[in-house]
Amino acid sequence: MFQRLPNAAAERVPFTIDGRPAEAQAGDSVAAALLANGVQTCRATPVSGAPRAPYCMMGVCFDCLVTIDGVGNRQGCQVRLEPGMRVETQDGKREIGL
Repeated sequence: MFQRLPNAAAERVPFTIDGRPAEAQAGDSVAAALLANGVQTCRATPVSGAPRAPYCMMGVCFDCLVTIDGVGNRQGCQVRLEPGMRVETQDGKREIGL
């Protein structure tokens, strides 16, 4: 489905996806990094549980919502990947932490 063009000179950025170590290229959005690591769905809808994946990659559709460093409902396509980020896929709605 998604394939990256080869770029051997690209800087690698370490992060985790659902607790598993992963790497992506510097400058990637979180959504692009998920796709580059073979993650096909980043959330399930709250009502039906339907799987959702990055779609528009420009912040319009809200299908790429993920939890980043403990903060839920972040648009993965609008957040640049940073070293050590903890990215988690979402199952349904995000719970409010008190």
